[in-house]
Amino acid sequence: MNTRILMTFSSMLMISTGLIFTFLPQEILRLMSAGNDNHLALILQLLGALYFSFGMLNWMAKANIIGGIYSRPIAIGNASHFFIGSMALLKSASHSNEVFTWTAGFIYLVLAVLFGKVLYTHPAKQAA
Repeated sequence: MNTRILMTFSSMLMISTGLIFTFLPQEILRLMSAGNDNHLALILQLLGALYFSFGMLNWMAKANIIGGIYSRPIAIGNASHFFIGSMALLKSASHSNEVFTWTAGFIYLVLAVLFGKVLYTHPAKQAA
């Protein structure tokens, strides 16, 4: 598997989400019909900082060898983030039945499977 493509896609997804959450929290809250709560806006901005930082980590590590024992913390962080996120999104989607939540949950699930494969596949075996 070409981890450079996977890392680039995940980093761009997280960086763009982080920028949107950081700079447009009030607009997101209005779209979610959550009102104009300043505490929720602050939480969204902090979440945006987390997404942006994690995306930058992936962007900076995209040229590294990832898999098996190589860059294991990055692979574990991504696999756990996308797995836990996919479970939360799909659980929420099953109750709300919103297209956006199903789509985000599916994207997260695909990324969880791909990062899980990267986590348990040694890069030298891929070349053979």
